[in-house]
Amino acid sequence: MNRSILDTDIFSEIIKGVDPTVAARAKTYRRAFGHYTVAAVTVMEIVQGYQRKQAIQQLQAFLTALPSQDVLSFEESDAELAGRIAGELERTGRPIGTADSMIAAIALQHGLELVTGNTAHFERVQQLGYPLVLANWRI
Repeated sequence: MNRSILDTDIFSEIIKGVDPTVAARAKTYRRAFGHYTVAAVTVMEIVQGYQRKQAIQQLQAFLTALPSQDVLSFEESDAELAGRIAGELERTGRPIGTADSMIAAIALQHGLELVTGNTAHFERVQQLGYPLVLANWRI
């Protein structure tokens, strides 16, 4: 099992505990590494979702548990790479959204495998020639 960064969809599924395949892989990963690694962008997306739903108790529980995770910030070098990825994908008519470009850049900059259920989006980054390694814990 490789050291990985979790995309928002997978981290959200782990929190919800709905998909048994994701839960089993998450448990194995946590046993091996002691914590999950996520991007600060993922934190923003999850907080945004709870805020939109006014799920205050869930939001507070999430924020309370967050310090036990490895949260990677979005640095200037990540911003440049994300801008290059997003710009090229937009230029070719295959955008994946700002947040996904940012998460891909963070994964690339840290040499981490990106765990996502949305491999089709991130395969577009690979098709640009970036060495983004993907894994899907749903299958």
